Amino acid sequence: MDNPAPYPNFALPVRVYYQDTDAGGVVYHSTYLDFLERARYEWLRDLGFDINSLVQVHKVIFMVRSLSIEYFKPAFLDDLLHVTVQAADLGRSRITISQHVLRGTTLLVNATVEAVCVGAETLRPVSVPMPLRHKLGTRT
Repeated sequence: MDNPAPYPNFALPVRVYYQDTDAGGVVYHSTYLDFLERARYEWLRDLGFDINSLVQVHKVIFMVRSLSIEYFKPAFLDDLLHVTVQAADLGRSRITISQHVLRGTTLLVNATVEAVCVGAETLRPVSVPMPLRHKLGTRT
């Protein structure tokens, strides 16, 4: 996965609020997971796949299977961050997603998330819906 990902990049601006920080105004390490998830949902929405359509039309949901995260620098109260999302790899029932949290051009956090597509009722792995595959530029 050292090569640049072939799928489109997405970035969500996120303002750091008081509730995201400790008494010193530094963002809690676990809060970054919320930022990353919010960006993934908005990325899917931007592709035309809001959560309701995934569940009601395509009968699927995405569940995090694994997550790797590296923290490089802290974010602070009132910072404007950009949380990026880029599909790095697409399998039959999984999507590996590369995510970054940036303040300007400074990399604060790097994460890799493996999400599995599962049936909304069975919670068993199913194929990523073909319309989403098409949006990501692959039909495999």
